[in-house]
Amino acid sequence: MNTTKISDSIVALRWPIIIIVTICTLFFGYHLKSLKIDADILSSLPDTDPNALLLKIISKNFGGNNIGVVILETDNIYQTKVLEDIRSITDTLSVIDGISSVSSLTNIINIKGSEYGIEIGRLVDENNFPNSPEAFELLRNNVMSNAMYKGSIVSEDETSSLIIFNLEDGANVNDIAENVISNVSNLKLSENIYYTGSPMLVTSISDLMKRDFVLLLPIAFLVIGFILFLSFRTINGVILPLLTAVISIVWSLGIMGLMGYSMSMISNNIPIILLAIGSAYAIHVVNRINIISKTENQDVVSKALAYVLIPVILAAITTMIGFVSFVFGAYLQMIVDFGIFTSLGTLFACLLSLFFVPAIMEVFKSKKEKDISRAERPSFLSNNVLKPLNTILFKYPKLILSIWLVLIVISIFGVFSIKRSVNIQEYFKEGNPTRQAEKIMVDKFGGTKPVFVYFEGDMQDPEVLKKMIETSEYMEQSPDIYTSMSIAHLISELNFAITGNRKVPDDAEQIQQLWFLLDGNEIMSRFVNKDLTEGIIITKFKSPDNDSKKEFAKYMNAFIESNSTENCKIQITGMPFVDITMDQSLINSQIGSISIAIIFMIFIVGLILRSFLSGIYASIPIIATIIILFGVMGITGISLNIATVLVASVALGIGIDYSIHIISHYNHSIKSNKCLKEAITEAITVSGSAIIINVVAVSVGFMVLMFSVMVPLQYFGILIALSMISSGLGALTLLPVILILLNKNK
Repeated sequence: MNTTKISDSIVALRWPIIIIVTICTLFFGYHLKSLKIDADILSSLPDTDPNALLLKIISKNFGGNNIGVVILETDNIYQTKVLEDIRSITDTLSVIDGISSVSSLTNIINIKGSEYGIEIGRLVDENNFPNSPEAFELLRNNVMSNAMYKGSIVSEDETSSLIIFNLEDGANVNDIAENVISNVSNLKLSENIYYTGSPMLVTSISDLMKRDFVLLLPIAFLVIGFILFLSFRTINGVILPLLTAVISIVWSLGIMGLMGYSMSMISNNIPIILLAIGSAYAIHVVNRINIISKTENQDVVSKALAYVLIPVILAAITTMIGFVSFVFGAYLQMIVDFGIFTSLGTLFACLLSLFFVPAIMEVFKSKKEKDISRAERPSFLSNNVLKPLNTILFKYPKLILSIWLVLIVISIFGVFSIKRSVNIQEYFKEGNPTRQAEKIMVDKFGGTKPVFVYFEGDMQDPEVLKKMIETSEYMEQSPDIYTSMSIAHLISELNFAITGNRKVPDDAEQIQQLWFLLDGNEIMSRFVNKDLTEGIIITKFKSPDNDSKKEFAKYMNAFIESNSTENCKIQITGMPFVDITMDQSLINSQIGSISIAIIFMIFIVGLILRSFLSGIYASIPIIATIIILFGVMGITGISLNIATVLVASVALGIGIDYSIHIISHYNHSIKSNKCLKEAITEAITVSGSAIIINVVAVSVGFMVLMFSVMVPLQYFGILIALSMISSGLGALTLLPVILILLNKNK
């Protein structure tokens, strides 16, 4: 590759480059308005997974996952004032557009026998609320004696009650959730009010994402800008790296909006990552131009660009491989999207650093003669950090290598202690209302993870209905299942009101008569389809522990396998089953993405530098960094989840750049007939400055995520910062001492 010719062409075409970049930025910037936020994990589940596919079908046909919950908490539910407040919330939710039905203690269906026959009415007469101890005792007995209500609409400790609402198919989740919170808040009730359920969770996470985006990104820009100013002390040194990052972000997010993609809880990290990558490549270009300008007067930009062209391209390719590796083996579509668009943003950052930054610097270059005093001005980093470091490397190479080996061995032990988690509660800080709501649901209402048993058969067939009851009873023997509901339970309750026997009748005609009593009731759509050929059992799973989920899945699958027939096909799904697959995918995607990235990085670095050994050498510091990264996660108890699973590949993609710059500079010096010591010294003192500036700027930029309101993103920022420092130190210490020890006799 003739880098000199390419560099000269870029400088010659500076004005067309600036014009094209400006036009593209305006175009993609315009499409940012089309970008939306979607924090719904369900929409990101793959259709290739049977559990996820069935969950989507149930959600669409029965509104299984489109359920929101308002929790009312007080000292005692059985008070007239509390019932009035529950009714107020129920009536308020009922008139919100997009909500199809609302169920609460004040309007829930009640089946009972009377002297006139069967009565299907309300558990509480909303026009005549209980107002005496005797009346409340009767209500309490009715609730506690009915499995449909006990622990599902009123907690057993009688301190909390649920108001449950279903969304219409295709309703705007965020708008409805905002209206629910706003309208209920306007009631100014004296009880504690919490919100949970899929619509409320999705909206809560979306709000947190917006807050982080609006607050943290500008802070990261300011912090990185300040570090760049301290490092370069020039306008170009501050503006150009940040401008490169901004344009990369605008182009990437603009394309997302243009193509109809949404920002997820994973892709929310893209701006921060591109801020780091975009500024990193530009830092190396600006740093090299500044160094050349101290000794040259003519063609400064072109000569500097010829030096960094291959290292920056190589760094970008390896970084893109790190991100593209997410596409292979990722379970969630949001992780695949993250890999695609972060890789695309990396490409933009590389192109802008190699075309736009030199073009700008050539247009605005100083016309003055070289300032000799400035050229000879000592560099703080060079004199106080890099030169002393270089001396230590040659003096104690074995000691430095030993320190790294000890760190790696300790970290390997920590790797085996890593915990995995797919619990969405971990996204919220302690004390967050959403997390408190989740805790109440787990402690008092049997959990938040929905489980659905799906039946295909005649929903009026006594055998099918009995099998549903049998399945429920078997399922409720699990310690993590408290209670369940189905159409069979309603039929059983109707039969109890008439005959005193709480069971499904044996006679099909009897069932049809009972069915007639339920016909038209809005609760029916939650349990059966219109053709009465499909039905579901609804329950909730309590434990967040993954081993408990696996045990439950094994327990239920054995039952279903032996009980499913041609006339009554049974399947089971729900978030616990999705969590199991998601958990396994964390391991598969982590191992797969890292393996793919490392292999391709070694191959590409070796190919471009025409040395397979160079590819191996460049990968050693980043492999050590990843081992240390996982070791820290295991030792500190930071779990591997859908956010932190990205850390290793992101660290690999960005951190490999430092080693590439060192090994590229080293090879260039060796080819220029310089000895080992001169080659390593020059690589460290010249490329080392840009690496240190880059490490500090990127690390501090990611540390801004510590102020995120989402806990996994706090860990994400800390771990990336740690990996940047580790990979930077690896490139400046581990890689040089390996080269010294391997080549000391040459």
